Order: sequence, then C-alpha cells, then structure tokens
Amino acid sequence: MAAHLNWPLRLEERQRVADGAGGFSETWVLRGNLWGDVVVRGVSEADAAAGEFSRVRYRITLRGAQEGDPARPRVGDRLVSGSRIFDVEAVTEKDATGRYLVAWAREEVLQ
Repeated sequence: MAAHLNWPLRLEERQRVADGAGGFSETWVLRGNLWGDVVVRGVSEADAAAGEFSRVRYRITLRGAQEGDPARPRVGDRLVSGSRIFDVEAVTEKDATGRYLVAWAREEVLQ
C-alpha cells in the first residue's frame, strides 16, 4: 500500500555553536525538504512548571533513504511544518523493500 506523502516537512538537525564565553548555544540547521504522511498514534496530557501541555505521538511515513543519506532523519532531529515541530524519537524502514521510512515523533503543545 502506497503512502500519501502530502504533508510538507523541513528536516532540521541541532547544532551546537560556541557562545564565546566557554559555553554553547543550540541552533537548528535545515538538512532538506521532505514530504510525509503524518498520522496521530496517541495523546497524553501533563502538568509542567510552564503550565499544562499535550504530548502527541505521530507515525510519519517518508520516502526511503539509506543510513548516512542526508534525507534520512536521525534521533534528535526534528521535522517542521509551519509552526509545528515534530521531535524525532526513532526511525526505521517501513518494510523489507526500504521504499519508505517511518519516523516516530512527538509534538508538545502548551495549553
């Protein structure tokens, strides 16, 4: 069954940048533009110091890319669509053909 890759996503990776005072700050760098099939897999709510938030888990299907390919997300990367940010928690091939990848991701939204 073919995936419906109809959701535009930016693949970004975290980079540490020296702050000039012996420490680092983090920034996000674009690695590529992808299309995905984004499906909700679960929702939970929690209290945090900043207020209540929802944690939504997603299964995001993408075109296949082998290990080392810059188009393949890695744990710690993020997929961004507009103001929405999906933090990548795991990536695997969808099946033995390797035609598609599945990125397991989460989105946290303050309420």
